[in-house]
Amino acid sequence: MSLPLAPTLPLLDGARIPQLGFGLYKVPAADTRRLALEAIDVGYRHLDTAAFYGNERETGEAVRDAPVPRDELFVTSKVWKDDNGYDETLRAFDDSMSRFGLDRLDLYLIHWPVPSTDRYVDTWRALVRLREEGRVRSIGVANFHPHHIERIVGETGVAPVLDQVELHPWLPQREVRAYDAERGILTESWSPLARGRVLDDPTIARIAAAHGRTPAQVVLRWHVQQGLVVIPKASSPARIRENLDVFGFELGADDLAALASLESGERTGRDPDLD
Repeated sequence: MSLPLAPTLPLLDGARIPQLGFGLYKVPAADTRRLALEAIDVGYRHLDTAAFYGNERETGEAVRDAPVPRDELFVTSKVWKDDNGYDETLRAFDDSMSRFGLDRLDLYLIHWPVPSTDRYVDTWRALVRLREEGRVRSIGVANFHPHHIERIVGETGVAPVLDQVELHPWLPQREVRAYDAERGILTESWSPLARGRVLDDPTIARIAAAHGRTPAQVVLRWHVQQGLVVIPKASSPARIRENLDVFGFELGADDLAALASLESGERTGRDPDLD
């Protein structure tokens, strides 16, 4: 039985994105079609993958085989950092679309800025071209600090609609979120559960028990209530369903204050400025 669909949030360009999606990072290609179709059957309408994940082909198969129209699904992919650069990005996009077997993409992101190579502005120019040509509906960035966004907007005049960053109770990314919110850019959380490590926190366990929910549901609800887009990964039908079932309860002010106290600055991935 399907759950209610996640609400959608508006993007700067007029499109809308489902607030909670199914993340496909580290999902083996052999499992991707099955798990993506399971997610769609439960009620997910947003699939997040990337060239680097090695499962674009199988994600495309799931989209084509899904029992819902293509227009009801939102598919995100990303250009890998080895392909940063104008011509390289255009070729990488062609390769991704060939693997997907789709005629358009809903959202395309720069996966990492890699400031050491100084090619992310050219990459952004390529994304702008792809959007202008109608090959992708919306364009954005991932792992960009505010100063990276300042630069691409300053040199192209085009702002990303979304910035996908590592974000969880240990790393709430207050500066990034404030910067994005002031400019109408949505912030999207990857590693929303800190790769599962925050789920052992006794504060989260206490809040979960009080609401009759799981620790994962509490943390995902924390993301949702802050207006973030969030893309948890799951590898079992029960967990896929559990992660979407976060719209039937609300965290109180005391819960949010307790979760805010968990901030430590700890990352599970790299700082983008060190790449």
